[in-house]
Amino acid sequence: MSGPIPRILIVAGSDSGGGAGIQADIKTVTMLGGHAMTAITAITAQNTLGVQRVMAVSTEMVVAQIESVVSDIGVDAIKIGMIGSPETANAVADYLSSPAWPIVFDPVMVATSGSTLADAATIAAFGRLMDLATVVTPNAPELEALGGIDAVLAHDCHLVVKGGHGAGPRVIDSLLSPTGQQLRELDGKRFDTDDTHGTGCTFASALATELGRGRPIDDAFADAVRFTRIALLSAPGFGEGHGPIGHALGHNPYAELEG
Repeated sequence: MSGPIPRILIVAGSDSGGGAGIQADIKTVTMLGGHAMTAITAITAQNTLGVQRVMAVSTEMVVAQIESVVSDIGVDAIKIGMIGSPETANAVADYLSSPAWPIVFDPVMVATSGSTLADAATIAAFGRLMDLATVVTPNAPELEALGGIDAVLAHDCHLVVKGGHGAGPRVIDSLLSPTGQQLRELDGKRFDTDDTHGTGCTFASALATELGRGRPIDDAFADAVRFTRIALLSAPGFGEGHGPIGHALGHNPYAELEG
């Protein structure tokens, strides 16, 4: 892609299985031509069957990672995912309260497997991050936990209303402005698959990359939905549970060498 390489700072947790979290974020940003940088908030022992263990990174270390990146490399957009603790949520909000970067906040609460990744106190601290966010990207259960559409829009941010947890043969994804105006609606076929681990992280990171590139938010939203849907179709079929989606989009760089 032409133009400057967008520098995307990802504040999120690590997924040892590589399907979601920091790993999915880095793969997404890289595939879309951006430069991925990270502030890791938590380390998880995780696979397609669930989350076996979580260890939070200290708030001081999270902020140090952010400061290190900002002071040298610079940032064009930020994606915030799993935040780890209320203390970290508040510290990140404090640090990000002044710069005017595009911020995509994916309020991670529960993994695809059903494992809890945010306690009540951490969820309560999400309000400060929504106040700073350009756009918030919860799935349907997360949106309900945040109080619904009006409660999120009260933070003066854009909102993506996802259809992935719905029923029926079609998936409707919508982008709402801070005033509740529907800026874009996308209607796509629902894919019959359990390999959906990392869809939320992937979508949010794709959205952040396009915003960091300077794309208008409605076009960035459409591009992020398209990338995520193609990744769903490219899932490699790994694991016994909810498998990872395919960030490489089915591409084999060595295919021409295999005859």
